[in-house]
Amino acid sequence: MTEEGRTEVVIVTGLSGAGKTQAADWFEDHGYYVIDNMPPSMIGNFLELEAFDNKSIQKVAFVVDIRSHNFMEGLEEAIEKLNESPAIDSGILFIEASDDTLVKRYNETRRTHPLNKNGGITTREVVQKERDLLEPFRRKADHIIDTTHMKQADMFADMSRIYEGLDTEKHFTFNIMSFGYKFGIPQGIDMVFDMRFIPNPFYIPSLKKLTGHNKKVSQYVLKQDVTQEFLTEVDNMMKTLVPHYIKEGKYSLSIAIGCTGGQHRSVAVANELARMFSEEGYRVTIEHREH
Repeated sequence: MTEEGRTEVVIVTGLSGAGKTQAADWFEDHGYYVIDNMPPSMIGNFLELEAFDNKSIQKVAFVVDIRSHNFMEGLEEAIEKLNESPAIDSGILFIEASDDTLVKRYNETRRTHPLNKNGGITTREVVQKERDLLEPFRRKADHIIDTTHMKQADMFADMSRIYEGLDTEKHFTFNIMSFGYKFGIPQGIDMVFDMRFIPNPFYIPSLKKLTGHNKKVSQYVLKQDVTQEFLTEVDNMMKTLVPHYIKEGKYSLSIAIGCTGGQHRSVAVANELARMFSEEGYRVTIEHREH
């Protein structure tokens, strides 16, 4: 959304493989003039064209990344010039995903990461190198979209909310995962909660071979006073934090719920949190890693 008479300019950047191409598709479908991989140093010159003087182009999105020549210095200078222009409303959209997700995407499609000069398999070290290079622009971003757990439709819904004035708290997404500590803590998670303080159904013979999806196991876990206290505290914490995340341009939160084996307590609590957040109107995704 921009003030009348001013040109809206969005710089789309972020990690390779995170979804900048999909973001460009959304902008194009919504009336933006989209330019992909223009050298950042040329953005200012482009905006001085007569087309912009005549206001024939009202909205434009520049997709830029480390493929661009002189990326770091050029983008920094371009952002400064955009911010100084009284005729332009500018913003930065940063697209990211977890290291493991990006490595998987690249290796499944057999594409070559831009920092893999000699080709070959994309590693977490390559992704981290790019993440470090882009961190200064991530800090400047007006909006950040993490596509780790997103389908394309979810990403487009987030963009519609951001750029069409639909960014209410009820469009915030909770991505919830249950896991077992003995198999390692999952990557790309914002918050991790340990459920090993709850009495373990594993030691009850009739519940041992069941999982947290089973009604009897779920009831056993959720009837504990300490479980109810935990759920209340988490719910209150999220009601406090969500508006501040949105203010900082973050519209989703990934939460991991862990117990020893990822079968009983973590599953029951993850399912209950998903139910609670859904009833409160939030969007929710849920995954049980050990199932």
